[in-house]
Amino acid sequence: LLVLSQFCGATVGGGTTTHKLRSGLLVGLIAATIGFFAFALAPSLALACPALVLAGFGVGRTVTAINILAGQHFSKNRGSALSRLNFSWSFGALLSPLAAAWLATRFHLSTLLSFLALCFLTVGILIALQFRRTAATYIPQPQQDPTPPIRLSLFLYFVSLLFLYGGLETCLAAWLTTYALRYGQSSLVLSEYTMVLFLCGLTAGRALAARLLLHMRDATLQRISLLLAAVFTLTLASVHTAALIATLAVLLGATLAPIFPATFSIALSRKPRARQSGLILAASGLGAAALPSLLGVISTRSGSLQIALILPVAAAFLMFGLTLLPISNAPAQSEIPEPTSV
Repeated sequence: LLVLSQFCGATVGGGTTTHKLRSGLLVGLIAATIGFFAFALAPSLALACPALVLAGFGVGRTVTAINILAGQHFSKNRGSALSRLNFSWSFGALLSPLAAAWLATRFHLSTLLSFLALCFLTVGILIALQFRRTAATYIPQPQQDPTPPIRLSLFLYFVSLLFLYGGLETCLAAWLTTYALRYGQSSLVLSEYTMVLFLCGLTAGRALAARLLLHMRDATLQRISLLLAAVFTLTLASVHTAALIATLAVLLGATLAPIFPATFSIALSRKPRARQSGLILAASGLGAAALPSLLGVISTRSGSLQIALILPVAAAFLMFGLTLLPISNAPAQSEIPEPTSV
């Protein structure tokens, strides 16, 4: 229920993003602050769930606004910029469980959650001050988004890609520990490190992708990464030693790393409205909720987690097939050259 509450809030937060991204970013930080403070003080599950909905809304709105702002600002080498941005996310994802494990033995959980809320509040104040300093050079957004919406087929195309990617990454991240414990002949403690290795690969891969995308087209690296992810996942389904599973965890993290920045960069190059961009990002969360659950059902019905890994393999191949469609190769409106006058 707690995970579902946060997921629902994050989906709504991302999906309701408007073109007023600066104010949306502040709204997200404020909502996360209030939500996590309320969650820290909640005396029961009945109050904790609504608090997490609000906190998830704030996180979803914040992540969406930051990605769109960065994508709009860095129109040149957008994929590389988004990779650098998402490197910081991956690095935080890598450090946070380690920090939580260390701090949870020294502080009460409500204290840790209150400190997390205080971090959101501090960042919100710093960003508000930054916006105030740059107010003189900032052009206010009109009441209505002047950007024309992208056509429905293109919007659904990117929604499908992000839905599949969210499911692909989360299928592997959510089930790696169980897979290592079941097939890697390792203890629970050692199997937990598999997830850490996956995050290490994801973090290093984002740093490497930022460099590669300075010299490669977004679509090229996207397709190479999808093919490698499919191959490594197929290989994972056939190995039975902890060392090989650990190695593949790192490789999978590294190969998955460029896919989201490259895909979202391609989406932003088509100039979608802010709300469309938010819904495209929200689709990633829907995939992250749906496909790992389906993988668990397949594993239970077939009696084999190895057989169930065919789901992320199929998702990778389906994404690869979608990137080959003509819709993915059509130039963005801004990239179509103007006719020269005689």
